Amino acid sequence: MQILDVDLSIKLPDHNDLPCEDGTFVKNFQEHPQSILLTESIWEKLQEIHPDQQFCIGQDSGIYWRITDPPEKGVEAPDWFYVADVPATLNGEIRRSYVLWQELIAPLIVLEFVSGNGAEERDQTPYLGKFWVYEKAIRVPFYGIYEVKKASLEMYHLVGGKYYLMPPNERGHYSIEKMQVELGLWQGIYKNVDLPWLRWWDLQGNLLLTGEEKVKVAQQQIQQEKQRADQERQRADIAEQELIRLRQLLEQK
Repeated sequence: MQILDVDLSIKLPDHNDLPCEDGTFVKNFQEHPQSILLTESIWEKLQEIHPDQQFCIGQDSGIYWRITDPPEKGVEAPDWFYVADVPATLNGEIRRSYVLWQELIAPLIVLEFVSGNGAEERDQTPYLGKFWVYEKAIRVPFYGIYEVKKASLEMYHLVGGKYYLMPPNERGHYSIEKMQVELGLWQGIYKNVDLPWLRWWDLQGNLLLTGEEKVKVAQQQIQQEKQRADQERQRADIAEQELIRLRQLLEQK
């Protein structure tokens, strides 16, 4: 990451000084549950990777990458991103935004959910376009563009300072080794909506479940065990009745 050449006597703004919202509402009804699904299902895996709990996740939160006037011209707000090896809070305070000149560690992955035609997410205009900012300024190793209407996911990997489109693996997923996961699309029902949702799998291809899904799986397993036990009891009852019948026949002879 490029180190800013600044006068050290000047106090640079931190996350408390910079705006954390712009007062607009632009999200559709799918994007909020999508962010929650990504965060909840990978949380346990990230806790395994970070036993010291040094990581943070941003959901539509600002990443300040340069000092501008007004400040909003130097920020991008990905729909979802993950940063390794940083504390979840700063001096005991909840983060209002993620400030690169304060943190120095770039997010490992940034995900954008397309709500328009995708031009904004693929804009490579220097200093303005999202694609350019993530590739050239913030230098995010993995950048994903997710289009729910097209049921598509483009994943880019930063190699030598340039993004290259990643090919999917044999399962149609994209492997992110440092997170010990794969990312891909899953057609199914989440929060009463059937869509091609963006989801995580482990490196063996097992879907990472939410807490609600784990409860449902456990309930199904309990129900299956109950059914097996009922069937065993029925077979035992039938066998016992047959044994009684045979004994009665023997006694009659």
